[in-house]
Amino acid sequence: MPLHVLLPLVVLGIAGITALLHLLGHSRQVVIRDADDAARMWRHHWPEDDVQSAQVAQDGHAALVQTAQGVGLVWALGADTSARLLTGATLAPCGAGLRVRLRDFTAPTVTLHLRPDEARAWQTRIEGHAP
Repeated sequence: MPLHVLLPLVVLGIAGITALLHLLGHSRQVVIRDADDAARMWRHHWPEDDVQSAQVAQDGHAALVQTAQGVGLVWALGADTSARLLTGATLAPCGAGLRVRLRDFTAPTVTLHLRPDEARAWQTRIEGHAP
């Protein structure tokens, strides 16, 4: 097939698939509804970990999880979630809420969109459990 025919077919095909996925709702950011939901999402990433408690952010896009290993964070990453222990993490308030710098090159920084009072409470809770 000539390149001048193949290239538009590929570009339009990818654009069509992207549009279809978006229209069907598969591009929506995941929402963490409650503590049980947060615990389930944590166990998806850390299946053998014991979740003792979870606190979901007001916007539903992040949750603090207390485990036997320490405090962890579950956050929305598009239509999926990511989860990391906060061991060695550094925290800094920012305009959006709270910036978490992890000691993990695969997820070096996470910006959590929290209300000011919620950001202070989360920072206190995380730093209170730091080793």
